[in-house]
Amino acid sequence: MAEPERTRRRQRPAPLLFEPSAAATDPEHFFDLESIEDPRELLTRATELTLAFRAAQDRAVEFQALAAAQLADPRRFDRLPPQAIAALAEWTEDYARKMIEFGEDLQRGTSPDPA
Repeated sequence: MAEPERTRRRQRPAPLLFEPSAAATDPEHFFDLESIEDPRELLTRATELTLAFRAAQDRAVEFQALAAAQLADPRRFDRLPPQAIAALAEWTEDYARKMIEFGEDLQRGTSPDPA
């Protein structure tokens, strides 16, 4: 059951369009959604953005895990203990250990379903 979900997450979401810096400072402005008047179009674009942000979050977490595993690698002369990794990422030590393990699984290509 985990495999179809992982496959679904790998689908390419709608691209995130970067906002001009002037628009980004306006708290009412969000990816130009406020200018869409048709509710169907608004729902479609907002859904695309939601899926894109979820996919980006999933991917970023995987990169965090890979980095944590690399930083904790015992073969590194400058390896960091889980406490130091936790401090760098503003995690608890327990979460850092789990992320290190997840990253090691990703490196081996045997990542379990993170749920």
